Amino acid sequence: MKVISGKLLVFSLIVCSFFTRAYAQTGVTIPKHEIGFSIGMFIYQGDLTPETAGAFKTPGFAFNLFYNRLLSRSFSLRTNLAHGKLWADEANYDSPEWRKQRNFWFNARNTEISELLVWNILGNNYSERKIISPYIFAGAGLASLRINRGWENFNYDYFASDSVLLNGLAADSVHSLPGTIAVIPVGLGIRYPISNNLSLMAEASYRFTFTDYIDGFSQSSNPNKNDHYSNYSIGLIYTFGKKTSLDCPVMRY
Repeated sequence: MKVISGKLLVFSLIVCSFFTRAYAQTGVTIPKHEIGFSIGMFIYQGDLTPETAGAFKTPGFAFNLFYNRLLSRSFSLRTNLAHGKLWADEANYDSPEWRKQRNFWFNARNTEISELLVWNILGNNYSERKIISPYIFAGAGLASLRINRGWENFNYDYFASDSVLLNGLAADSVHSLPGTIAVIPVGLGIRYPISNNLSLMAEASYRFTFTDYIDGFSQSSNPNKNDHYSNYSIGLIYTFGKKTSLDCPVMRY
């Protein structure tokens, strides 16, 4: 049985090699380039929201444009441009009660450029089969922020005995706000081909950052924890060149 299995394995490799050469000799073009567009929302996660998943009460519209360079059946490199809005307002939260008394708010325009390594888990970057393909990705990038913040409705009487908060707010008020920050995007998604060149996509991603001033506050809130944000989107991917299945035939025995 082991001898037969070994012979079948060798035969499979030979057949696979034959099919690969056949595609090359017949001039079949393997797709290498994709472009995509998606729309969705940025969700802020930081000191101005008690929600663990982020400030879903104040989502900010966002869109992504990207170019995808297919490297193999399983991997690709994506250059991603994202633009949108981050914001939060403590007046939206009734609990804990002190948030309505503190009344911090912020909004920020965010333009982000990143380079991502994308892993197609099923390894079917070149396949024309209509199946849902999950993928995960991670990379690095830069985000350019234009931050506005406010505390005009801060209740000084309510916090009169909280010297840490008052001193922290004084420090934050003179602290320079970040302009460009480093981000580490990680995420997951799914795609489904609706034609030979066009696919639907949906994905969720999270941005790790190295600053606590995305919302404009730190010392007066929680200086021991950085701010972060996430992106949720749906969109379309266009693949240049005709896809064709490069999968080896299934051996049955």
